[in-house]
Amino acid sequence: MTDPAVAAALDLAERAGPTSLAEVFDAAALQERVDRKYLVRSADLTTLLGPVLTGSRCLEIEGVRQFRYESVYFDTADLRCYRDHVQGRRIRAKVRTRTYADSGECVLEVKRSGSRDLTLKDRMPWDAVRADVIGPEGEAFVAERVPFVAGPWRPAAATSYLRCTFLVGRQERTTVDAGLRFSRGERVVRARPAWTLVESKTAGPRGAVDRALAAGGYRPVSASKYCLAVALLEPSVRSNPWHRIMRRQFGWRPTPGVGRAGWAA
Repeated sequence: MTDPAVAAALDLAERAGPTSLAEVFDAAALQERVDRKYLVRSADLTTLLGPVLTGSRCLEIEGVRQFRYESVYFDTADLRCYRDHVQGRRIRAKVRTRTYADSGECVLEVKRSGSRDLTLKDRMPWDAVRADVIGPEGEAFVAERVPFVAGPWRPAAATSYLRCTFLVGRQERTTVDAGLRFSRGERVVRARPAWTLVESKTAGPRGAVDRALAAGGYRPVSASKYCLAVALLEPSVRSNPWHRIMRRQFGWRPTPGVGRAGWAA
């Protein structure tokens, strides 16, 4: 049975014109940007974003427009990066390897949030075979960009999902993720199929996608995939900021006798 979120995202992709990986990378070179995330019902995707994305371009490689992304997030032993997000610190970071499963390419990325809600990102090529190992070379790369967090860094959570990437105009990029799967050790949790994660990436003010979602009653959420993964999969951590999302989009609920977290049957 096809996941309705996956099908809805692919329907949007098929409405757009094609674009190449080189053009997407050129757009991604806008490494100083404002990111906004929305959890959108798959049933609303076509109605709200169809008119906007019909005139956009969607990444297409050999006739394929939906691609699997796999990420391993790294953190310190005491989950310093996660705690910085929970506490709402303005200067914070995320460290991950990202594997483009369809091509086998992999990169090590450092994302930093700073003043004026801007996101800065640096990356370097990485070996997909050791996507879950950061090693001395990776430690040095991260230390140079995140001097305010002392390593060592170790795997903290993994994510997997299907993504469609759209170029909207000259300075707006949008991604639609479906089939979200989070894992930490042997624990696995999946998003309910009725939901997608839409991310807009602009050079500043709200773009066309942001305005379309706002008109449909959607507001940006302050929740990264990494934070949701740890909150859902690690019962001992504080996760209050995301309880509403965890309940509605992932079927989570507090369960007596299971630390601070539990899941609906």
